[in-house]
Amino acid sequence: MNVRAALGAGAAMDDLGLIVAVTAGLGLLVALVGVWAMWALRRRSIGVMLAVVMVVSIAATLAGVVAITLKMIIEGEVRDIVLSVVAVGGLVGLGVAYVLARRVVGESRRLVAAVREPPFTAPSGLPAELQTIADTLEEAYARERALEGARRELVAWVSHDLRTPLAGMRAMAEALEDGVVTDRATVERYHRQIKLEVERLSAMVDDLFELSRIHAGSLRLSRARVGLADLVADTVAGAEPLARAKGVLLTAEAAEPVPVEADATALGRALGNLVVNAIRHTPSDRTVVLRAGVDSGMACLSVSDCCGGIPEEDLPRVFEVAFRGEAARTPTREAREGGGAGLGLAIAQGIVEAHDGMIGVINDGPGCRFEIRLPLVR
Repeated sequence: MNVRAALGAGAAMDDLGLIVAVTAGLGLLVALVGVWAMWALRRRSIGVMLAVVMVVSIAATLAGVVAITLKMIIEGEVRDIVLSVVAVGGLVGLGVAYVLARRVVGESRRLVAAVREPPFTAPSGLPAELQTIADTLEEAYARERALEGARRELVAWVSHDLRTPLAGMRAMAEALEDGVVTDRATVERYHRQIKLEVERLSAMVDDLFELSRIHAGSLRLSRARVGLADLVADTVAGAEPLARAKGVLLTAEAAEPVPVEADATALGRALGNLVVNAIRHTPSDRTVVLRAGVDSGMACLSVSDCCGGIPEEDLPRVFEVAFRGEAARTPTREAREGGGAGLGLAIAQGIVEAHDGMIGVINDGPGCRFEIRLPLVR
């Protein structure tokens, strides 16, 4: 009996191994066919993909049942019951796959319809992955609309700023050409004014070119070890004539040496833009203070003015292209005449961010304070 039982157990183990081997082989073959079918149908509906998955699962299960049937482990009524259970399970799986595919396809079409109807608003109630895509698209469309609005505003500002000096230059040139103006003093004044307007237009074109390089990501920096004290001294020297003409006191505070890795020319331009902006919006007999130091482990440059402050709702827009906030900051006549196309702060932000730094503005005391933060040299 023991020998017969051992022989029976050995035969059962052999049959089990054969069944597993046959089932695994057939399952692998079915899986390969399924993968090929999914690749061939990769451009079809998700419902077709889910149907292929269910068919592959059912075919792999049937392969195991067929292997068992061939070894006559199950036969007769038991075999019919197993086949019936497998068939019912397959039909249930196909039904669930159909329902799921219908929902996924329907939600996908709802998302596509929302994208095709501007302005785009992310639909709610989508599956998690589609909802993430919809939210990302909504953010991207919002950024695109903001950029488009900024571009239109920039074109409007630049068109206005170009039209005004060009009209004046044309009138003065025609007056000189027609001999309307003949006295020497007036002729010289017209020549000086035309030269001044040409310089302003050239500066505006330079700003537009620099801003286009920043937005295109083609701004190239020649980094070197720079001391902020030297940068502050150069900036003060360059802005002093403007401050003197405006009657503004320009002071600097840079006691300790603070080294950074930066392009001195580009960073000087960014800092100069902040200082010039502060001088233009500060009334006469008031002060603009330029500071350099270390704060919270970062190099810090700050420009404090006496502009009267910026409304809280305008603070997030200060660095937008062509934003001037003239109604908020009520600049003087000199500021309007000397102002540019509202590109200086946007250029400063692009240069600072290209240095892996941060730039911001807060209301502080009688005015506001612009801050540039840069990594220190380690």
